[in-house]
Amino acid sequence: MVTLGNRTDWDVVISPRSSWWRLDLRGIWAYRDLVRLLVRRDIIAVYKQTVLGPLWHVIQPLTTTITFTLVFGIAARLSPEGVPAVLFYMSGIVAWNFFAGVVNRTSKTFVGNANLMTKVYFPRLVIPISTTLSSLVSFGIQLLTFLGFLIAYNVGSIEGFSWRPDWSLALFPVLVVLMALLGLGMGIIVSAMTTKYRDLSFLVGFGVQLLMYASPVIFPLSMFEQHPKLLFALQVNPMTPIIENTRALFFGSSLDWRGLAYSGGFAIVLMILGLLLFHRVERSFADIV
Repeated sequence: MVTLGNRTDWDVVISPRSSWWRLDLRGIWAYRDLVRLLVRRDIIAVYKQTVLGPLWHVIQPLTTTITFTLVFGIAARLSPEGVPAVLFYMSGIVAWNFFAGVVNRTSKTFVGNANLMTKVYFPRLVIPISTTLSSLVSFGIQLLTFLGFLIAYNVGSIEGFSWRPDWSLALFPVLVVLMALLGLGMGIIVSAMTTKYRDLSFLVGFGVQLLMYASPVIFPLSMFEQHPKLLFALQVNPMTPIIENTRALFFGSSLDWRGLAYSGGFAIVLMILGLLLFHRVERSFADIV
């Protein structure tokens, strides 16, 4: 406090925050060490008391890929011609697993971290951000597995497959960012709603799994060219253009720029809505939980 004559000027003034939009990037950056510790905690928690450790991130997509290849690729013949069924399904599974992992883990932000968030102050967005970054580690391992199979099929010319990477692969990080934003936005919306409606926590995993069947993970969109209504319904899913463009980058087909713009716009709107709801719930979180 500074006193000048009869006037008193305070060095620090604390006032309530009533702004409807508070994206405290400076605060999040100040707590970057906490983000790093939470990412480390999440990674260690996954591997703790396991025999195979990080190999589970390889076994899970491989098992799912083999199952989809046998059931949908060979038996039902849903995989497209010109691309080996293993590569077709693994590319979709790896992308979808990253999105689903971010949604499922971020949706537990408030309820799963209630003990921490009600005792210590820190920017609450630190937790969903750290969850997304830890999911990125799992995605990286699965992506390397996919690239290993891609190179093996190319070198061995298995099923006549030939891979010629070009400059368009530089766009892949953009797709990763879009997947992260979609998962983060959807996850924080669910996390905010589960503070009051706990039933949603039981529906998230089932809902995300069901949404996978409304995306081209199992089948190519070209199958529905003769069914415009079904094709439109699949294209409404913002993950559809991302999965299709991911395959286009690795398998050499043309990119869907319009679909990519749709997914980008959807991700931005979803993040804005999620942040608005997140900040609103944050004010009364301690009283509800």
